[in-house]
Amino acid sequence: MFPSQQRTMEILNKGAEGDVVSRVCDTFLSVLILLNLVAVCLESVNSFHAQYGYELFLFETVSVVIFVIEYSLRIWSAPANQDSKSFSPSGRRFEYIFSFTGVIDLMAILPTILPLLLGGVDLRWLRVLRLIRLLKISHYSSALEDLFSAVYQERRSFLAALYLMGIALFLSSSLMYLAEYEAQPEKFASIPQTMWWALITLTTVGYGDVSPVTPLGQIIGAFTAIMGVCTVALLTGIVASAFSNQMSRREAIFEAEITSAMSDGVITEDEQKHIEELRERFKITEEHARAIADLLEEKRNKP
Repeated sequence: MFPSQQRTMEILNKGAEGDVVSRVCDTFLSVLILLNLVAVCLESVNSFHAQYGYELFLFETVSVVIFVIEYSLRIWSAPANQDSKSFSPSGRRFEYIFSFTGVIDLMAILPTILPLLLGGVDLRWLRVLRLIRLLKISHYSSALEDLFSAVYQERRSFLAALYLMGIALFLSSSLMYLAEYEAQPEKFASIPQTMWWALITLTTVGYGDVSPVTPLGQIIGAFTAIMGVCTVALLTGIVASAFSNQMSRREAIFEAEITSAMSDGVITEDEQKHIEELRERFKITEEHARAIADLLEEKRNKP
């Protein structure tokens, strides 16, 4: 018997603890995605493609068929998504189609399907876009979601740091252009062209393709490098702090829910279900959740 929309969505999404079928599906699709990335990389090696081109073609065909089936099932089962903001089945389907993961799922199959639909048009450049399939793992990992959420929470600090980075970029580019134009007119021909050197220096990459030769230019370069260390460290610290604060907020909310459920001395089935849903949404492990519950219970029992 074909599974219901609710069960299909549970199988395709990240599997809950104890859901063997969903976990197997998650593992299979994740491994298939990684193998596709390896295949795309190996396909760019001319000698390998010449020897195993047919096998790569078969693997790509099978993979696309599986991804098309997965995409179709996700659209079909979308009405079962209780977290959707839409109330109609068609609205929930469109919500998935135009969501980040929905767009990624579509883009994962288009590079292979479009050349077949458009006939003789040369779309070989689309092959590299198959690497976007790596983002399909977002179905099973919240890493990108956590990054965007963390940056959004600290957006004011992040934008302030970017503003300082922009000031340093324009200031160092302008000063270096004035200092080095006469000595190296082909490398520092304009302020926009000098921005390449400034950006590489500020980010402490230092390719070495362009460097100052005048004493004044070298002094400006030294100060630019110091400013780069400060601004890059500031951006890195903001993102790291945002991640840490986000996890602390989640744990605080989770602890508050457990405390509220334990206030009457009994955790009901509905309360336990809500706590479990919150644990999965916040990506808190069972061991961590159990440790939090034990600690709260210990505090509660203290005289």
